[in-house]
Amino acid sequence: MPGHGGRDSLVHHLLDEAVAAAPTSPAVSDASGRWSYARLDEYSRAFADWLAAQGLGPGDRLVVHLPTNRELTALFYGASRRGVVFVPLNPNMKEFHLRSVLENAEAALVVCAEGRQGTFEELVDVPVHPFGGVWSEVEKIASRGPDAQAAVDVAPDTPAVLVYTSGSTAAPKAVVCPHAQIAFATRAMVEVLGYRPDDVVFCRFPMSWDYGLYKVLMCAVGRSEIRLADGESDLRLLTALSESGATVVPIVPSLATMIATLTRRFDGPAPRIRMFTNTGAALPRATIDTLREAFPGVRVVRQFGQTECKRVSIMPPLEDGERPDSVGLPLPGTRVLILGDDGEQVPVGEVGEIVAVGPHVMPGYWRNPELTARAFRRHAATGEPCLHTGDYGHLDEDGYLYFQGRRDDMFKRKGIRMSTIEIESAAMDIPGVRHAAALPPTDRHDLALFVESELAAPVVLRELAARLEPQKVPAVCRVLGEFPLTLHGKNEKKQLAELLDGSQK
Repeated sequence: MPGHGGRDSLVHHLLDEAVAAAPTSPAVSDASGRWSYARLDEYSRAFADWLAAQGLGPGDRLVVHLPTNRELTALFYGASRRGVVFVPLNPNMKEFHLRSVLENAEAALVVCAEGRQGTFEELVDVPVHPFGGVWSEVEKIASRGPDAQAAVDVAPDTPAVLVYTSGSTAAPKAVVCPHAQIAFATRAMVEVLGYRPDDVVFCRFPMSWDYGLYKVLMCAVGRSEIRLADGESDLRLLTALSESGATVVPIVPSLATMIATLTRRFDGPAPRIRMFTNTGAALPRATIDTLREAFPGVRVVRQFGQTECKRVSIMPPLEDGERPDSVGLPLPGTRVLILGDDGEQVPVGEVGEIVAVGPHVMPGYWRNPELTARAFRRHAATGEPCLHTGDYGHLDEDGYLYFQGRRDDMFKRKGIRMSTIEIESAAMDIPGVRHAAALPPTDRHDLALFVESELAAPVVLRELAARLEPQKVPAVCRVLGEFPLTLHGKNEKKQLAELLDGSQK
């Protein structure tokens, strides 16, 4: 069972354990090179020394606005060693959102990409350091040996990271992620997924998203190598997978669809991938089938989670072909409750709100007590921390979870309760549809569907009618040449709604 709250519950302890067990093993690589665990350790300690020289200590927030590369992992672990709260922001975040995020985070210091110093100095009145100068100093410290006094141990329940989520509102929302919860969730996920010392985890996601951030930590626990590939060109994706020796590839549906499409015309050496892990949204079955055909013996692992507890459930890899509609079992040491509107547990098989219970549940949102009180509560009987996810689903008799959709995804139309998830899944089952997003009815429009495809809209609707009950067939279908996606590769439904409303004026 993963530890919680003990001596091994600080973020940098995960790296310390990897260094002690496998100092010369590859730890992290990117397009520029590779570091061993010992080398990553040296740079993390040097950065902790640099932070101490800037006057930063436990509890101070460090905002980083940088690409995801080897150096960023050293900054991450180094901040942990100094007790500094790491606040990674997506390097594509625009000034409009940066302004509100920086105000919310109350940073003590900012490290940004070259050429962005002026932008940040207009937004904050704290020191702003371009990365080049920072890294030059870190290398000097590493070469002479850092000051052991710069590293401090903090309480496991203190924040290690603030993760700003891409919510539907303009207001920034950061999940407070303490050391203990991060360490627990990391160990639990590795226990289920079985990362190995010979694994190369090919990660296309930035560390500003917890999906990318945790991969760094999970590789340390598994003594695996992480290949940071956020900047890799889509055109040479399969070549990069092959050249890197990738064995594990975290995906979201848009990336999975891209890989599946590319495999059909790739004539290079086949990557030796043994496992895909999916989150963000359900993978279409056709995409799963294509991945299994292209990579014989591969496991395609379904997962469900939220940043607020990192991961709710994982389908055990050896069971990836079973219960195709399930998103798996709760993490070891955690539970999932399905609650009705009255707050009571509903019978097995009935749909209710998914509530995660256990030591992976974060304490709340940074400087947002109202939202915190709504989502983060205590179990009435046991006092355990609970996360009310706002997502709906059910459990089967064996405890496997089935995701139905978010509260906003579920609606009644023509007397029938339905979810946008099932409509999107049916659309993705149509050959030639690469992306699909359904918008529930509002006072401005009826049930609508957007697809990325060369098929004509009437053809898509006719195919849907063959797959769904009449009440679930959208009133309108819009075909797009290219789908708008969020920074994390999810459907940008807000933009789609604006397109729909604009077209109906």
